[in-house]
Amino acid sequence: MTIEAGQPLAGQPTSARQAGPRRPLGGLGRAALGRAGRAALLATGRPPVPDALEPLVQAHRRHHPQADLGLLGRAYRLAEASHRGQKRKSGEPYITHPLAVTMILAQLGAGTTTLVASLLHDTVEDTELTLEQVAEEFGPEVAYLVDGVTKLEKVDFGAAAEAETFRKMLVATGDDVRVMVIKLADRLHNMRTIRHMKPASQVRIAKVTRDVLIPLAERLGIQVLKAELEDIVFATLHPEEHARTRALLGRHEAGPDTLLAPFARILARQLAEAGIAAEVTVRPRHCVSLHRVLLKRHAAPGPDGRPQEPQPADFGRLLVVVEENADCYAVLGELHTCWTPLPGEFKDFVAAPKFNLYQSLHTAVALAGGEVVEVLVRTRRMHEVAETGVVALGDPRQPGTGGDQGRDELDRTDPARPGWLSRLLEWQQETPDPDAFWSALTADLAGDREITVVTERGETLQLRAGATCVDAAYLLGEQVGHRCIGARVNGRLAALSTVLHDGDRVAVLTEETAGPAPEWLAHARTPAARLAIERWLADHPGDHPPRRPVVRTGPSAGQPAPPGRPVPGDRPAAPVTVAGRPGAPVRLARCCTPVPPDEIDGYPIRGGAVAVHRSGCPAGERMRADGRGALEVRWRPGGAPADGYRATLRAEALNRPRLLADLTAAISAEGVGIVAAEVEPPQELRVRHTYTVELPDPAALAAVLRAMLRVSGVYDVERPHAPAGGGPGRAPHVPADTPARPEEMRMTRARPACDHHGEFTAGPRR
Repeated sequence: MTIEAGQPLAGQPTSARQAGPRRPLGGLGRAALGRAGRAALLATGRPPVPDALEPLVQAHRRHHPQADLGLLGRAYRLAEASHRGQKRKSGEPYITHPLAVTMILAQLGAGTTTLVASLLHDTVEDTELTLEQVAEEFGPEVAYLVDGVTKLEKVDFGAAAEAETFRKMLVATGDDVRVMVIKLADRLHNMRTIRHMKPASQVRIAKVTRDVLIPLAERLGIQVLKAELEDIVFATLHPEEHARTRALLGRHEAGPDTLLAPFARILARQLAEAGIAAEVTVRPRHCVSLHRVLLKRHAAPGPDGRPQEPQPADFGRLLVVVEENADCYAVLGELHTCWTPLPGEFKDFVAAPKFNLYQSLHTAVALAGGEVVEVLVRTRRMHEVAETGVVALGDPRQPGTGGDQGRDELDRTDPARPGWLSRLLEWQQETPDPDAFWSALTADLAGDREITVVTERGETLQLRAGATCVDAAYLLGEQVGHRCIGARVNGRLAALSTVLHDGDRVAVLTEETAGPAPEWLAHARTPAARLAIERWLADHPGDHPPRRPVVRTGPSAGQPAPPGRPVPGDRPAAPVTVAGRPGAPVRLARCCTPVPPDEIDGYPIRGGAVAVHRSGCPAGERMRADGRGALEVRWRPGGAPADGYRATLRAEALNRPRLLADLTAAISAEGVGIVAAEVEPPQELRVRHTYTVELPDPAALAAVLRAMLRVSGVYDVERPHAPAGGGPGRAPHVPADTPARPEEMRMTRARPACDHHGEFTAGPRR
């Protein structure tokens, strides 16, 4: 949808503040309207508005019938007198620019105060008028808006003027979002006349618009501005691709619509028969939207292996506008009943609005001929907010305006200070350097969307798409981020580099003596996290903890190994001998982690090696079923793998705070390294922890099992992938020189009882 100066937005819904039906004006010419308007103003005693304001007044009255036109007239006269004699690069009088910007805002439905500030937005910057004079004439609110969009002088800031101007605008927007709304309208009119600029200036302005202003328009939900800005930037930076896409769009518009319009009529008739009051229209795609669809078509080859050609349904979508929220789901039911819905294409932004307050139901259905049509379903109020975003919410400083109408009393969102803006204002204070601020700003705005994650304590965190556990940790607080050592995502231990997704449940694990490492910068996606890490690294140049690919919790360097265990550096003999295959490489299976004195079987694998599984291991049984004959293998006394034995241990416990820390501490106290750990989500207050540990020798296994069982709340410790017909890890034949007893391979104790409050109390220990 394109906003034409002096012309109302086609199809834009009227505001809820409009009183009564609107009389059609198509039969009156401009001169007749002017005469009628002046007569009406004189009859009511109001001063007449200048002729140049008449189109603007008409657009403004459609949304605000009781607007103070005298205030607009005063603002226009002051702006015209201040800019008199100034010319734009196009040769037009300069006053045409603030008039066009104000017309854009009037078509969006902005309030009178916003329009007054828009008429005056360049006076302080380009004329002799001062901010004090504006405040004296129109009040501090208008002066604040004018000051917010006034650029900083290059004489004072040099090359940093543009970055510092945007910083100043963002800070002002944090207090009043209308500052950025005026700036976006100002940029839209400048982009409409960008052809009068030098080619180098066109490219520079288009890139800034693409990297900063278009994402800001998206975040404020002003889709009509965003769409036109995208098309102009596309034409400026990629003129050839724009021309091809525009030509394709023109050819489609010139021909008959054989798909979307007929389906819209069929759907409207079906909804009428179902008793659902709805307005069904075809919503054409703008140029950039169509170009994105074409790129997807070309990237996905068809059945013949060639790029797919555009389909009629690619040029638009159906928009269904209803009266009530419940009607949205009624329309969805009719759609999915009468036509085949496409799996994975349904999105409910009514129950879960986007971060920019956008609400709609999205679905796609397949027609009888195989064509796929996308359908959007929303109420009239949702449509207004989807098109004009925060502008549709009314004046944030005046309760009782459009911003409060229709709001759910349980809605805690602040449209005047959205969450993304609050976070942006927080980290910008930590970046005094203009270049660093500009880089962080463009990087933060590069994300197409935001995600919502929930902590295990119930806190809601808003993060940009692609954020990791590092970003979540620093969003909880800088000190939490500095002390984090790991995270639990959806009940499972996860690396700090894990990318979070919408709806994930996150817990950040911390340690008082921890600190960030330089490697964290590669995982941080938000400016706040990056700046905090860089600041800590600069303040602690010699305190970076070493990072290893495997977390080891055994004896640190310089500590003696436990008695009777091999000293690292000695190369022991192979742990297993294979009958008839002396010297054959041996691989201890990771699925069942055999450790002496387990009963074991060997199976030949590629390269002449032998895979050793515990007897009864399901993976080994599958190899036997596939025809691989079992080989006779025996543990070699005194033999051991070069990196020690690995064993997988599973602890069944009652969920409680610090259980993970206590279990890892118990394992560490036995001088055993932890290779991997996994925590499953609690089930009925019970939780399962699985660890893969690295044993220096088999004797450590029983000690680790006993140590884990001694941890409060743990009632069962076993080794998974147990042999069939016996307890996990049990072996009937035990070499005499092996200290571990088979009955110790699984250890249990009495399960705790549950009291009447549902809390578990520890039972007796064995």
